Formats: sequence, C-alpha cells, structure tokens
Amino acid sequence: MNRLMICIECPQGCRLSVETGGSRVISVTGQECECGENYARQEIENPVRTLTASVLTGSPALKMLPVRTSAPIPKEKIFPAMEEIKKIKVPFPVETGDAVVKNFMGLGVDLLATRKSGRSFP
Repeated sequence: MNRLMICIECPQGCRLSVETGGSRVISVTGQECECGENYARQEIENPVRTLTASVLTGSPALKMLPVRTSAPIPKEKIFPAMEEIKKIKVPFPVETGDAVVKNFMGLGVDLLATRKSGRSFP
C-alpha cells in the first residue's frame, strides 16, 4: 500500500511517498533529509503525541491548570489519558514544570504543570 505524507520534522515540508506492508514501512521516497524517513517510520509504525490538557485546581484564582506530558505517549493512549485527566484535581500550589502526576498511567512519563497554580484554599 502506498501512503502520501508531508513531513513536519523540518521547515522543508517534504512530500513523502511511503510504501507499507501491513503496519511496517517498506520504503520512503521524496525526503530531502534523513528526518523524512525517520518521521514516516515513526508515524506509521509507532505514532506518538505529546498530550496537552487542563486539570482542575483547588485555587479560586486559577480554576484550571494547563498540563502536558513530559514526553510523547502512544497515540492510542490519548483518549484513555484524557479520561484519567478528567479525574485529577490539584489541591496544592504548583510551580511551572512540577509533576502533577508521576509515571502517568504507568507510561513512564510525568504529567507536568505548564504554569504556576498560585496558593490553594481549603
């Protein structure tokens, strides 16, 4: 099967033609640099995404705290991860970069605060 993709790894935006056999890449053409082949293989064989979302806080000054995963997670885990994020409430002040949840869903990544939450209230 042949798939067409646009590489997003560098500013060139190469148009890739990717020949696949099942869930494996057989060949990649159209890339101007090695990033294109690596991108196509990653996207076909093991797609991952960095998840960004918001969690509830205990602070009246900031009701929702933006968070992100510390590294990309498997694409098929995005919706289950969002269901877990809905259950989280941060009851304490956090600083930017603090782990809100360590080893989030056993995926080996932390859920990090992307801004400080301010002080909490009972």
